[in-house]
Amino acid sequence: MMTRRLPTLLVLCLGLAALPGCSWFDNWDGKQASLDGERRIANATVDPSPEGLYGAGVEALQARRYAAAADYFDQIERDHPYSTWATNAKLMSAYAEYQRNRYTEAIGALDRFIQLHPAHRDIAYAFYLRALCYYEQIADAQRDQRTTEQAMAALQDVVNRFPETAYARDARLKLDLGRDHLAGKEMNIGRYYQRQRLYAAAIGRFKRVVEEYQTTNHVPEALHRLTEIYLTLGLTEEAKKTASVLGHNFPGSPWYQDSYALLVAGAEASAPDRPGFARRAWNWVF
Repeated sequence: MMTRRLPTLLVLCLGLAALPGCSWFDNWDGKQASLDGERRIANATVDPSPEGLYGAGVEALQARRYAAAADYFDQIERDHPYSTWATNAKLMSAYAEYQRNRYTEAIGALDRFIQLHPAHRDIAYAFYLRALCYYEQIADAQRDQRTTEQAMAALQDVVNRFPETAYARDARLKLDLGRDHLAGKEMNIGRYYQRQRLYAAAIGRFKRVVEEYQTTNHVPEALHRLTEIYLTLGLTEEAKKTASVLGHNFPGSPWYQDSYALLVAGAEASAPDRPGFARRAWNWVF
């Protein structure tokens, strides 16, 4: 996986020595004044040339002093905006903000970098890092999935623009995980509607999982829930067809065993101690 990795070209081309910068503790009250003082002292010992500041920034990154690193790279942009180092500094600053989990700041910096330098040699990494900033904010399936959708769009952009790169390969893997999150959200809503006896709404959610998220592990349960609802509504033929699809595609699934037990008198449902039963029961209750 490629998360938390620095673009190789930006590091290997340096080989610069630099003096250490300062540490930063974002959320500690009462520390700001002393940290600003440390930063001024550190900056005073660093070569103020763009090469010196860049080297100091790289050294700070390697020491995991990400706030200090961002400061050094931002200083290059402020003091030497027309130097050859300033372009790379924009990307490195975004990377440092990403490492601090300051995703909004990182995304803003990456958007500017992509707009201003579309032909840069590390443009693929910029798009990939932007996608990671969204991806790492994905909430669990119980919550709003707007960030998941943003991450999916950004990851797909990487795949479409740079299909033969390592970034695209990793983006494809993360797209699969993102689809699983979105399918999980649909399942949560569908179960809620089913418990409330809002069967038409539940059917719509479960069908969406089956049709739009076919590669996720939520499909067997979605087919079983559809079978349950059709039987509840007296639509026996629809229930049989759905269970048949479930059995054909997932013959060893406990969800198929449960559906079969609903349709065939005397058939046993999946055993309570069977792997996955506790998760299924929890999902149904909640």
